[in-house]
Amino acid sequence: MRAAARALDASVVVLDRGGQALAVAARSPADERSLLVDADGVVAIELRVADVEVGRLRVRARGAPNPGLLRLLSTLIASEVERVRAPELASEEAAAVFVAAVLAREITGREEVLAAAREVGLRDLERGASVLIAHAHPQAPAQEGWRSRLRAIAARAARAAVPSAVAVLSDRDLDAGAEVIVLLAGADEAAARRAAEGVLRDLEAGMGGFVFVIGRSRPAADALELARAADEALLAANVAEGDQEHRVLAFEETGAYRLLLSAMSENPEELQRFYAETVEPLVAYDEQYATDLVATVEAFLEADGNVAGTAQRLFTHRHTIRYRLERVRELCGLDVGSSDGREKLSLGLKAMRVLGVGASSGPATEPGHAGGRVPRR
Repeated sequence: MRAAARALDASVVVLDRGGQALAVAARSPADERSLLVDADGVVAIELRVADVEVGRLRVRARGAPNPGLLRLLSTLIASEVERVRAPELASEEAAAVFVAAVLAREITGREEVLAAAREVGLRDLERGASVLIAHAHPQAPAQEGWRSRLRAIAARAARAAVPSAVAVLSDRDLDAGAEVIVLLAGADEAAARRAAEGVLRDLEAGMGGFVFVIGRSRPAADALELARAADEALLAANVAEGDQEHRVLAFEETGAYRLLLSAMSENPEELQRFYAETVEPLVAYDEQYATDLVATVEAFLEADGNVAGTAQRLFTHRHTIRYRLERVRELCGLDVGSSDGREKLSLGLKAMRVLGVGASSGPATEPGHAGGRVPRR
């Protein structure tokens, strides 16, 4: 790398596909920092082998580098990155296959699970494990390859607390977001908590412009409980999506949501049906008109059915709250004035969170709002 920097009369850094620095040759610490954050004057070049991106080269030269020399050095560096990273990438792929098979309950015997874990270097799984699930949502268009960077940062941060941790990207659709599953082999409660906090801290520091939440399972004493632990972590992550106070949420902290775990993992269709029969029409209405019906129902239930208390929580006039609650009744047929209606709406909101459905929010612009009335259907 120093030879390449001398040939180009430049400071250079080589990054892998996940955005992690593999090698640096810089004139000063300040120059190194500028290379890592894409400062002015830094040229970024994709490193490709057989038309597959293996990393990036960032160059900050004193003058204009020779284009031919730059292409030659880029090709040589790309080949070296591919050679060095090949065993690690193979290990990552094997770990991803193992985690997917275990969580899908495709491996059913304890000894089979442990044998497969040993093959991918997870010997500590014999002492149990915890599972983290991290959700990332970009708040603006993100650079290509950000999901790989997400996995790489999560893996590095988790290993700082639990050396035999492995992180894999999930294939679940999160509406342009991404999900990372982190298996913490051999981790007890305290280590898992440190790992979760470290993953969030490093993700927020290393990936600006994203919103993250982390769900953490209880420790699984037996390897056959890993699928259950993953369900717990997913439930916690989904609940955290709607929680404005907690970016990291443990399964034990999800309260009454825990009662819906078996429905989420064993009978998700029934949970989906209940959600569709209760609050789904409100979610759809909010998405169409940028209103706050779901938030209003949540605040109303938190205020023990008190309209004035709801208005105070939402900084909204109580007449507006009444109009919204009337619209709720019209859309889903549930009367917030009855205990049965409030109970079903409360359970419907919980089902929404457990299913990972995000509620829209925005100014109340539904037809008739400006005049103080919401027209009936």
